[in-house]
Amino acid sequence: MLSHDNLHNMYMTNFAMIQHHKYSLTELENMMPWEREIYVSLLAEHIEKENERIKKENQKMSMKKR
Repeated sequence: MLSHDNLHNMYMTNFAMIQHHKYSLTELENMMPWEREIYVSLLAEHIEKENERIKKENQKMSMKKR
């Protein structure tokens, strides 16, 4: 049984994947639990890499402004 916290996290993750990454609720609901875990993990890794790339770009831009 899902605890309140886990249920909240599931809805928050679904919302983020639907709003920002163009998944449909049907796609998410039809995923096997292990399949969903893999996609969430891959997406988190992708977001980390993007954030790091943006951080480096911003550092370069601030260095050029000096």
